[in-house]
Amino acid sequence: MDTLQFIRQTAAEKAALISQVNRGVWQSAEFGYSETESSALIAQVLRGEGFAVQTGTGGLPTALEATWGQGAPVIGILGEYDALPNLSQEAGVAEPRPIPGQKCGHGCGHSALGAGAVGAALILKEWLQATGTAGTVKFFGCPAEETGFGKAFMAKAGCFAGLGAALTWHPMDMNAAMAVRTVAYYKVRFDFKGRTAHAGACPEQGRSALDACELMNVGVNYLREHIISQARVHYAYLDCGGDAPNVVQERASLLYFVRAPKLTDSAAILERIKKIAQGAALMTETEVTVTVLGGLSDTVPNPTLSKLLSDSFTALGGPDFGEEEYAIARRYLAALTPEARAAVLAQGAKLNGVTEDEFALRPLNTAVIPFQPQMMAVVTTGSSDVGDVSYLVPTAQLTAATAIPGTGPHTWQFTGQVGTSIGDKGSQAAARAIALAAARLFEQPALLETAKQELLAETGGRYQSPIPSGISYTDVNPKTPGQA
Repeated sequence: MDTLQFIRQTAAEKAALISQVNRGVWQSAEFGYSETESSALIAQVLRGEGFAVQTGTGGLPTALEATWGQGAPVIGILGEYDALPNLSQEAGVAEPRPIPGQKCGHGCGHSALGAGAVGAALILKEWLQATGTAGTVKFFGCPAEETGFGKAFMAKAGCFAGLGAALTWHPMDMNAAMAVRTVAYYKVRFDFKGRTAHAGACPEQGRSALDACELMNVGVNYLREHIISQARVHYAYLDCGGDAPNVVQERASLLYFVRAPKLTDSAAILERIKKIAQGAALMTETEVTVTVLGGLSDTVPNPTLSKLLSDSFTALGGPDFGEEEYAIARRYLAALTPEARAAVLAQGAKLNGVTEDEFALRPLNTAVIPFQPQMMAVVTTGSSDVGDVSYLVPTAQLTAATAIPGTGPHTWQFTGQVGTSIGDKGSQAAARAIALAAARLFEQPALLETAKQELLAETGGRYQSPIPSGISYTDVNPKTPGQA
């Protein structure tokens, strides 16, 4: 049996286990660095399949590293399993319906991401064992991608040293190599301290920290015109100082994300934002404390590995959706506005080579988009901590369909679909494609050397950790001062 046939057959044998992981992690739906049940489930599955599992990798309690085999080359497979707050949603229900008692939901599909990555490791292990091929497969369970940049902490701790390549994927609404560039960002907290007073009787004695926050935000809004167009600056209030308008707020806090194509770009913009914060403090006679909580690097897609992953995906085909999945998808399609539904049908029909009426009956992408080298020059304005791995190790990603076309990530609609058999089938397709690409690397180790040289040519071997000294993962998701 050749490699492709072996991977396909083994993937079918592991399909139920991959689905079990997706459903289990989806039901747990835990926020970053709190993925206790999700991490434990994945560790249990990997141990049961013969992997040596180490937990607490890189000093992160919910991170793990699972190893099978010995010697070089060493291929890493990256998995995630954190959920997002306020995106709880019943599976398969095409209207907003949060699960009672559950706050978080997998609105970015990381339950499927983790399941597909685990599946790829299991399939590859079986291939290595059956063929007697020398080498090692390592699965990395990476927590807190959404807001905690777990991989950046793991990179700083040296967790990815010794890898020849790293492969991963992300749930989306289509099947393709994910060869675009994502942007870097810093996550920064601004704490203003003023002086309280009775706002009616003696406001002149007060110094409002809330006023300082508002002035800072106005100043940053004016700054937006004068930064590079690919940059993004977002903010949220962590603390508004209290609920009583007749009390001058002596404290208030902001959380900022500063995104740009490179970490150096983000740093330069952040320095200007710090000056605005200092100006706001001067105007209000308050004090400001700036704390850089960390960040993540831009993603460097590797040409050789991206093409290999795409070719493997094309050879094995997209998700094996059937009537069960199409019935669920039709419910979500029907819930769209007429304009959105028309756009989905037009796009889906063209991509999959069918009529719009045919796609309306089977509204999920099954076609795999061939590798397009020009996409590697595209800079998206999203971010991923896969970027920190990609500076250290040649890295490639793919996307697989786990929702109907047009379903945006970070939505309840995505949560609802990825928790069904649609998410299962997308995970299974990603698992077999990644496993085949990894097997090809063992068969053709010269590809690893080519990929390494491509990475060195782009980065010069330089990597700057975005995690400041003294910052722990416990600092990353700050609570309101005084909150338990």
